[in-house]
Amino acid sequence: MAFVGFYQTDGARMSIVIATEQQLQSFLSEQSNWILKNGKLHREYSFLDFVEAFGFMTQVALLSERHNHHPEWSNQYNKVSVDLVTHEADGVTERDFMLAQNMEDIFDVV
Repeated sequence: MAFVGFYQTDGARMSIVIATEQQLQSFLSEQSNWILKNGKLHREYSFLDFVEAFGFMTQVALLSERHNHHPEWSNQYNKVSVDLVTHEADGVTERDFMLAQNMEDIFDVV
């Protein structure tokens, strides 16, 4: 088997590789606002008001659509709750780490 980015191939098919425990712990130590909850990366965001929260969600939605990787999330007024998991792999993958980092970058400028 060969590894191509975060994909693993056996010559016939390509599958997404689930993050190792070490990769998860490394990410969580660098991104202290994220936790592992029910096998998913989880984060709660707070904003000044609904418009700011919705603006954040809009930016993330456009990015997610471009990368074809979408969060599980909900919004209540100024709060956004996010869970990230790669359903095709049935676990957290590099895709989730990248989306989480992108969300942090967006949050930093909102």
